[in-house]
Amino acid sequence: MLAADDPRLRRRRRKGLRMVSSFPIIFFFFFTILPSISAIDFLINSFTANSSSVINLREDAQIDSRTIRLTNTINSNSRGRAFYQTPIPIRSSPNSSTLSTFSTSFIFSILPEISSSPGFGLCFVLSNTTDPQGAIAGQYLGVFSNATVPTVAPLLAVEFDTGRNVEFNDPDDNHIGIDLNNIESAKTATAGYYNSSGGFVEIIMRSGQNIRAWIEFDGTEFEINVTIAPIGMSRPSMPLLTFKDPVIANYVSTEMFVGFSASITTWIGPSRILAWSFNNDGGISRDINTTDLPVFRPQPSSSALSRGATAGIIVGSVLFFLLTCLILGYWIWKKFIQEEKKEEIEDWELEYWPHRFSYEELSQATNGFSNDELLGVGGFGKVYKGTLANNVEVAVKCVNHDSKQGMKEFMAEISSMGRLQHKNLVQLRGWCRKGNELMLVYDFMPNGCLSRWIFDKPQQVMGWEGRRRVLSDVAEGLNYLHHGWDQMVIHRDIKSSNILLDGETRGRLGDFGLAKLYTHGEVPTTTRVVGTLGYLAPELATVATPTAASDVYSFGVVILEVACGRRPVDVTVEREEDVVLIDIVRKKYSEGKIWEAADKRIKGEFPPEEMEGMLKLGLACCHPDPLRRPTMREVAAILLGENAVAGMPQELKTENDG
Repeated sequence: MLAADDPRLRRRRRKGLRMVSSFPIIFFFFFTILPSISAIDFLINSFTANSSSVINLREDAQIDSRTIRLTNTINSNSRGRAFYQTPIPIRSSPNSSTLSTFSTSFIFSILPEISSSPGFGLCFVLSNTTDPQGAIAGQYLGVFSNATVPTVAPLLAVEFDTGRNVEFNDPDDNHIGIDLNNIESAKTATAGYYNSSGGFVEIIMRSGQNIRAWIEFDGTEFEINVTIAPIGMSRPSMPLLTFKDPVIANYVSTEMFVGFSASITTWIGPSRILAWSFNNDGGISRDINTTDLPVFRPQPSSSALSRGATAGIIVGSVLFFLLTCLILGYWIWKKFIQEEKKEEIEDWELEYWPHRFSYEELSQATNGFSNDELLGVGGFGKVYKGTLANNVEVAVKCVNHDSKQGMKEFMAEISSMGRLQHKNLVQLRGWCRKGNELMLVYDFMPNGCLSRWIFDKPQQVMGWEGRRRVLSDVAEGLNYLHHGWDQMVIHRDIKSSNILLDGETRGRLGDFGLAKLYTHGEVPTTTRVVGTLGYLAPELATVATPTAASDVYSFGVVILEVACGRRPVDVTVEREEDVVLIDIVRKKYSEGKIWEAADKRIKGEFPPEEMEGMLKLGLACCHPDPLRRPTMREVAAILLGENAVAGMPQELKTENDG
């Protein structure tokens, strides 16, 4: 034991004091400085020789023309990878279920030397190593193996694939996929973007054009979002591909390298990364400067042609020109001379002559069927707005038909419907035939269709009185079709988009393209099922025979969607039980709270008992048993009565039978 005044004991005490006094500094370092070290935020607008200090190039990858070229043009079995020099933290500990988040953006270019060759594209990679074990070239992108059953390993990739391998279940030769340690993607989407109106625009990735990609990795939600667009275009608001699954956690480790990989075999096609931005501190990756980037385009062959080859090309060009002239002359003869013969009126058309327009008259009325006059496109053709010589506005519907016999029968039916006269039907003014194309001329409805006033966030939502009046108008028109003419007309396609509004916003039933005529008392003949999903009566699933009762069912669906402000089928809702409108109203009815199904945007505009009666009338029309549905004569009488819906007869009230 050392004495209290022993020098060695005094040295040990001084050493202990130094350790204690330095503890706050160590504590500050680990808990303040170290977390900031894990945050990575970089922006590389152009790659130079100095980039190799931060970018780890593996195998055939190299810096070339201010880009990272992942494969070479010499080796037919080339592969290359480029990773950021240090791994990024993904998990706080090996057993942690919480993953970090990062955002990255980069610009890439894929250009096969032969435009017809598919190539294999490239991929963005998360890997716990810069040299994945067993990785091979070709369609395996330089990071995957061809093992039949891949072992679970920390490797995740977003592939930008320009070739279709059916053995990997590729959907096409131009797609983006999420790969979880497997070359067969867990989810794919055709390469492209969604524009501001929601339309899809495809991007051909192997064209050599510069394409920008955004990848958001949300570790807290186990979600990956991928978006692409041509450079010079702002980032689309809607991602192209979203993959959300907790299984992502099985394919990442505590730290992962981030970078790119590509490979080729016999199809040589340089894959390049032109710029790269990355951020994992919770923010968005910095914007890339897309100006002054190199552009890669297919290079023409530099080999000189021999005189014989040049002469052959000249002779071939002359022959091709002469052949083209012959074909063009035949086409002009066929198009104009023969077409004029087609315009000659046939004998069977004479009985419909009073309603016939000339093609020139309709072409002039629609400015040559200009897209500026296009009102809409349906299953039977396009509809244009036209103004006749007498300044009457019309709608011209163009319908294609295949056979002359079918055209004759169709014309006979259209001519019969042209004699329908009712204030609540869109009036057929006439028709025109040009070859196998038929043009039907209707009254123009300036206020469009009913669905535009109720759905899709209209500028002005139609109020209750307007809705109720339109339903009464259409009920009158449909009652006329079923009971008020010398033949029964089954419409077969009653829906809110086929209900048009005139200048006074009164309802008119239109689009008789699917309608069928029957003699009263005649049993309808079996035909194919036609109509629109959500409006079809359930019995049509087993017996494809349209009846007046199936029209009543469709009108009942219209009543419910007008009263509730919802489409018959809405697949965008979260709960499955809220998809089908009829099921929602039936459930509310069984709970004794049917008024809760009403459109909340017009709350306070209607007496509760009137709305309740209207919803019950809609359910009565949609009764599963066609024999227990009311007729249109009864429905019209209820809607037009002084106490229209509230006084609905007891026998028409729906039953809670699901």
